[in-house]
Amino acid sequence: MSTATPAAIAPLPLIAMVGGTGNLGLALGRRWVKGGLDVMIGSRDATRAQESAAALAREFGRAVLAGTNREAAERGGLIVVTVPYAAHSATLQEIREFAAGKILLDTTVPLVPPKVMRVQLPPEGSAAQKAQALLGDAVTVVAAFHNVAAHKLATDAPIDFDVLVFSDHKEARRSVIRLATIAGLRGLHGGALANAAAAEALTSVLIFINKTYGVDGAGLRITGTLTEPADG
Repeated sequence: MSTATPAAIAPLPLIAMVGGTGNLGLALGRRWVKGGLDVMIGSRDATRAQESAAALAREFGRAVLAGTNREAAERGGLIVVTVPYAAHSATLQEIREFAAGKILLDTTVPLVPPKVMRVQLPPEGSAAQKAQALLGDAVTVVAAFHNVAAHKLATDAPIDFDVLVFSDHKEARRSVIRLATIAGLRGLHGGALANAAAAEALTSVLIFINKTYGVDGAGLRITGTLTEPADG
């Protein structure tokens, strides 16, 4: 484990959940609120965001902000995008002006219905690389949480899954690994943003496994004894 003391670790900023009323966004947001983080729920429908935030505030007895996706992206210090692939490009365009200078965590998997059990990566190589190209170098894109079933995250039950975290910036990966830990999962460095293609593609494989073997949300676990890198 890292030798850094708690005092040496900067607090995480306000987490802006773009698409935060969807299954994955709400499940992650709930775990982070429970873990003591400041969270803002964003949605295309501000009323729906307010209702979801109010429910979380009642459950955990702490303030949860709400607004449109644009408002959340503007106020948040770390932006989390949890929208379907069909809405991916339009959502990123909508919040682009507010993402500069920030980490943007993209959870998007390029599933193309009805053939969601078939890998269909975009020409850019992955949804994450597409996001980076669209947003530009002023935004630090990190990709993670591709292979964890939202309905499992939505409960308080322990989840024995690993979260592979990808980015061209190691410090940004560390921040998202902290988010995975707070959510009750094990986050692991997965390397450069281009490597996100592997996790995005694996989602279609896992969906196929779920159907073929009757699994209720298959996930990923890296075996072997892992030694934490010296620099975290």
